[in-house]
Amino acid sequence: MDEIVRYTYRLRPGVQAQRSLLQEWGRCRFLWNEAVHQQKTGNKPTLTKLGKLLTELRGRNAWMREGSQVAQQATLRSYAQALQQSYTIKGRGRPTYKTKKRTSASLEYNTRGFSIRDGRLRLPKGVSIPVVWSRELPSDPTSVRVYQDSLGHWYGSFVVRREVEPAPEATGGIGIDWGVSTTATTTDEHYDLPYLGHRRRCAAELAKAQRTMARRRRKGQKQSKGYKRARRQAAKLHKKAARQTEHDSRVWAKKITDNHDLIAIEDFKPKFLTKSTMARKAADAAMGAAKRELVTSAERAGRKVVLVTPAYTTMTCSKCFARAKQALELGERTFRCQACGHVAGRDRNAARVILAVAERGHTSVEDIRHVQPPSGEVVDAV
Repeated sequence: MDEIVRYTYRLRPGVQAQRSLLQEWGRCRFLWNEAVHQQKTGNKPTLTKLGKLLTELRGRNAWMREGSQVAQQATLRSYAQALQQSYTIKGRGRPTYKTKKRTSASLEYNTRGFSIRDGRLRLPKGVSIPVVWSRELPSDPTSVRVYQDSLGHWYGSFVVRREVEPAPEATGGIGIDWGVSTTATTTDEHYDLPYLGHRRRCAAELAKAQRTMARRRRKGQKQSKGYKRARRQAAKLHKKAARQTEHDSRVWAKKITDNHDLIAIEDFKPKFLTKSTMARKAADAAMGAAKRELVTSAERAGRKVVLVTPAYTTMTCSKCFARAKQALELGERTFRCQACGHVAGRDRNAARVILAVAERGHTSVEDIRHVQPPSGEVVDAV
């Protein structure tokens, strides 16, 4: 069985190629904003109307015809998809204008708009970009997304098909409770995910870069090169910590998935922590990112994942399942059962309760099982 995934590589465009990419992004951004304007003025843009809009703009403006029609059509398809999701997904907002300062460049090409020759990515209008091939592509790519990150680095994300590697045989289950002092506490201490504090280690350098930005910022004027260097240094530190956290989460998630058939996860939403005194540490722990990596890894391996509501998990004894009369304060890290006398760590006890709830099926949250992604849905390759 095959799966559709993305393989991402670093690009090294020259000065001319980078200028061409930014000009192409300017045309696509203008096209997106024009579609948003059509929607805001009451003219609901369908895919047919968007096609007519592109034809009209290319016929009226010579600078639009200088760009790639493939990239412009892909921009309109992305807009139509985002607009459709805003109608069907609750809480999803309508597409908004893309400003030059706050939106990073992103271009999409299908097989008619790119090719790979001599290790270089060939794009329309004679653009040729060297690719850092860190690993081989498993198959011929069907599309590529060329984008720029906050540091100004360019990447190429290729959509390919690859064979699904069978997961190793595994038995038994594991329960996972999220926390701040320990990011993930499990029923087996050997599988805990400790708080590593990558952002905390670079906090001094980050504070220095941010102070430099504050000193060099010009109000109402064009920013100096010194300000841009300080901003780039701050973004570099942020991204370094985020990459380290993502890597640790992926390694931990694969370790969990390879050794357990049932994975019970506390369906914890750490949004409320952003308003507490633990906001900075909770953001550094990245519980949400670790949870996504674990669910994605388990889906690929075909494991059974159960999301358990966190209500009363810290108040219930994992041995006799008696519930405490009062909720534990955050400072109380030891659970003591008044019914049977069982004593255990607060988070460890909660993890065992979560696993027991998943095994007995006493949960209203639907199971997440491994399914083949529908056509057009792409996930990042690990």
